[in-house]
Amino acid sequence: MNTENKTNIYQKLLKIQEEIRGLGKNTKGYNYQYVSGSKVLNNIKPIMNKYGLLLKQEVLDLENIRIDYNQNKEVIKSEILSKLKLKFTWIDVVTGEKDENVFFANGMNGWDKGVGSALTYAERYFLLKYFHISTDEDDLDSLLREEDLNEILKSKDIGLLISFGKEWTTEPKSMTPDQSIALKNRIKELRGQSKTK
Repeated sequence: MNTENKTNIYQKLLKIQEEIRGLGKNTKGYNYQYVSGSKVLNNIKPIMNKYGLLLKQEVLDLENIRIDYNQNKEVIKSEILSKLKLKFTWIDVVTGEKDENVFFANGMNGWDKGVGSALTYAERYFLLKYFHISTDEDDLDSLLREEDLNEILKSKDIGLLISFGKEWTTEPKSMTPDQSIALKNRIKELRGQSKTK
């Protein structure tokens, strides 16, 4: 982390949003596909660390409701529906700046697990929604993958690189600012080589 950096908390949060563009669904449960909490954290936490940001999670209000239902004709199952009001606070560890956000989540599970389910759900979806992270396969297809960029950067054909750049900067396709810089630098490098020949 660079303590000399004068970037404010919102600029740092924007950098996270720029770096995390899409996460494919990797987990199945209850007839749904979704992005697991560990995948979200494994992708966002290193970037948070890089920019010196912490995310504090506080429970502001909790309501537990017992729900009884028939699992089959003879068995009645009881679970707890936990309704949470939470506050997520981004904290810049260098400047002390904060960004507070209220978020609501529900979780239903066996007696003592409802709150945990709600907390896990809240953390995952707060991060996905705060940073506008796409999880739809159609949206992910419009994002340039690093391996595709790395492959094209091996080319020595300037025309190919320029047309590739135009293709990936035209809606709905997109590349990150870092990817754009890497492509521009490669084109400059090749142009410099052709001038010295």
